[in-house]
Amino acid sequence: MRYFPTFFQLSEKACLVVGAGETALRKVRLLRKAGAEITVVTDALDPREIASELLTLERDTGLRIERRKFRTEDVEHRALVVSATEIPERDALVADTAREAGRPVNVVDRPDLSDFITPAIVDRDPITIAISSAGTAPVLARRLRSQIEAMLPARLGALAEFADSFRAAVKANIQDGRGRLRFWERFFDGPEAASVLSGDETAAREQMLTLVNAASARQTPKGRVAIVGAGPGDPDLLTFKAMRALQHADVVVYDKLVGPEILDYARRDAERIYVGKTRGHHTRSQDEINAILVREARLGKHVVRLKGGDPFIFGRGGEEQDMLAQHGIDVEVVPGITAAAGCAAASGIPLTHREHAQAVTFVTGHAKDGEPDLDWAALAGLKQTLVIYMGVSTIGRTCERLIEQGLNPQTPAAVIENGTLPEQRTVTGSLADLAALVAANGIKGPGLFIVGDVVSAAGGAATVASQAVAGISTKTEPLRRVAV
Repeated sequence: MRYFPTFFQLSEKACLVVGAGETALRKVRLLRKAGAEITVVTDALDPREIASELLTLERDTGLRIERRKFRTEDVEHRALVVSATEIPERDALVADTAREAGRPVNVVDRPDLSDFITPAIVDRDPITIAISSAGTAPVLARRLRSQIEAMLPARLGALAEFADSFRAAVKANIQDGRGRLRFWERFFDGPEAASVLSGDETAAREQMLTLVNAASARQTPKGRVAIVGAGPGDPDLLTFKAMRALQHADVVVYDKLVGPEILDYARRDAERIYVGKTRGHHTRSQDEINAILVREARLGKHVVRLKGGDPFIFGRGGEEQDMLAQHGIDVEVVPGITAAAGCAAASGIPLTHREHAQAVTFVTGHAKDGEPDLDWAALAGLKQTLVIYMGVSTIGRTCERLIEQGLNPQTPAAVIENGTLPEQRTVTGSLADLAALVAANGIKGPGLFIVGDVVSAAGGAATVASQAVAGISTKTEPLRRVAV
């Protein structure tokens, strides 16, 4: 984030705009909407050099336009300063003067001279949405504004004003802060808000009075837990339902494989509790995690248990769901794109293929007590794809078991490290060489293994570089963005 987003309260505050052309006019319009008291300074003596709308505002509204050169004292007692002369030397002088005086300054189209920049704005007063590209692509910011404008109801501001008119009544009737939060979530999702947006505020007020006075509104809120799959790592693969759960969460209990870009979707005031696990080191035991979930839900909080991939595929989501149900806590499960689907697609490897694999099997390379107890003979069968999770440390023994049960040592195999992320690596070879490939390429995980003829059917769009590592021929592919 290059700029810290904030909103100035400029009502009846003195602001300075230097320049009087069309660029300056656009800034004056915005400042007037914010209620600022504006002084325009311009050395343009010819009225034709001053934007006609500024002259109209001067005549009809009393806008102050001072026709003279900019002076150092012009920046004194200003809430903010804008320079829009479009003359580099003059703009630089205004910027330096304002900065020396400690006044925030914006120089139009010169972010290098600016303390703040003016974003593209969606105005549904009192709701204001600002979109910034940090000065790098203003046209893109304007396009995003247009898209957001099309999505938002015209009466969104009226809805905010309506809610504000009931804030005191809600606070008086619902003492608990979390209870009020739940009330407002219910309101904005309910028929009362819909009535306001449709323009029927009379019906909305009748509905709202009933809602505020209802006994249920004063009850202690009931906690709940959502067990949410965050996908394989790429934040673009997060589902809409998972995003909504994060935005409603009071507490987020998250694992090691959940990156900061995904956590950013949570509310800023949500508590975040890290419970990540790595081989041989658990920040929290599973019993401790269970206790956290129960404790926070019993406090009436909305809890999101955020897991990499899908919570029901080697994510212990089933165990946590059973435990919460035993304690009488409402549980919702939000599926996520599992690592097998996400990583395979990002590497261009089809998990099934009419010519190569009519089945796909997911197995774990790590069990509670060490080596997993698997039906190795069945896994070594033909015409299937084998996907091995959490197997970096045990891949050597896994390959030996499969070869012992008759799987051809030359079966194509791949390991995908940091799947779907920008630093993804895909290393391909044969089953017999897979463990050596992991060691030779320094793969530490998180890694996913795919064994089967589908590896040889991977798409060829990625750049493929052959290399010799420890006498083994490998192919390493960088990340390719593929829709999942």
